[in-house]
Amino acid sequence: MARRKPFLAIGSALLGLAFLAACDMPMRESLKPQARPAGLIKPRSAPAAPKPKAPSKASRELSAYYTRLQEHLLTQGLLRRDGGGPDTGFRAADLARNFEAIAFFDEHAPGQLTTTPGQITRFHRWRGQARVASHFGASVTPATREKDSRELNKYLARLSRVTGHAITPSSQKNANFHVLFMGLDDADDIRKTVRRIWPDFPESRLKQLTALPRDIYCLVHSNVSFAPAGQERAIALIRTEHPDLMRLSCIHEEVAQGLGLSNDSPYARPSIFNDDEEFATLTNHDEMLLKMLYDPRFKDGMALGEARPTISKVAAELTGESNS
Repeated sequence: MARRKPFLAIGSALLGLAFLAACDMPMRESLKPQARPAGLIKPRSAPAAPKPKAPSKASRELSAYYTRLQEHLLTQGLLRRDGGGPDTGFRAADLARNFEAIAFFDEHAPGQLTTTPGQITRFHRWRGQARVASHFGASVTPATREKDSRELNKYLARLSRVTGHAITPSSQKNANFHVLFMGLDDADDIRKTVRRIWPDFPESRLKQLTALPRDIYCLVHSNVSFAPAGQERAIALIRTEHPDLMRLSCIHEEVAQGLGLSNDSPYARPSIFNDDEEFATLTNHDEMLLKMLYDPRFKDGMALGEARPTISKVAAELTGESNS
């Protein structure tokens, strides 16, 4: 699912976007080793890590655009990280409605990045372990790689704790959920990486990954809605031109959507599964959605009508409105 944000409903955000559009894209001590006998071959030193490539003019302009955009959103009181508060209360009926919209509908028509009214699906989630690996394009600096890896791993621990499901960091070789931190200059890296980790990945989607419009910040492709248990796979792409908070926001939304919360809803609040950009990171409401997604009372492949009584019951329990 693509992160396409039209800024529909918050204050003066539309006016701010018009302004943005007018801008040019601009310690333990080690023992001392004993002396080695003469004549031993000197071991080769490890090759130095390649230096990141200098960004192209187009990449620098895109980065400047996203930096201005983040600053603008913050001045509007958006990209919140507080998880929701007294101003964002919700009831069990709200949670149930939002779960239906987010877990039983798909944000896009198959193979397309354009937003649709929503394609209804059956209940789906990862049955097998989600083993998550990071991949970085040549444009990404070592410091940024370290920071992004740390943020992703911290988030995976949170998701595993909330869902009770095994969602863990992994080596690239053993992973089935791949997060690509790559930018405008990394199209070749994207193609090579995708072809290596998912050989039968649809060519039409691969072309989309390497030619995203700038209003798609990040996206995830997953086969979780139809894959047999243990054969789930996902690829998330996060643009490296984003400033820190927008990049973190992409991590939070795309990984959660790749696990099965595959839609957005304009009614979901407080939530990252909403195109209004009010929240940058997972909220208390979203944690409840994830708890519901991995509640064993839901069965794989359930139709929405069949699941509705259970949705209402679990939502009431999580919000404290249950009488049982």
